[in-house]
Amino acid sequence: MTREVSDKQETGERPDLEHLDAAVSHVDHLVSTGGIAAGAAKGILYSLIETLGAFVGDPDLPEHARSGYQGLLETARELRARL
Repeated sequence: MTREVSDKQETGERPDLEHLDAAVSHVDHLVSTGGIAAGAAKGILYSLIETLGAFVGDPDLPEHARSGYQGLLETARELRARL
């Protein structure tokens, strides 16, 4: 983990959308190559979906950012459904 991400977590800021997108993409890659057990992938996706859902529900989130989080949330849900 980079120091930049750690600093954001310590101050309570949201992680960048790119980091969450990379996490979903990484899980998708591992599932498609058989590099992770389905149960483990479901657990990771559950956490990502819960996190993204909390961000989308935040009334202080700007609308332009909300649409990005919503799109990623749908992608994570679709991946979970494939498992």
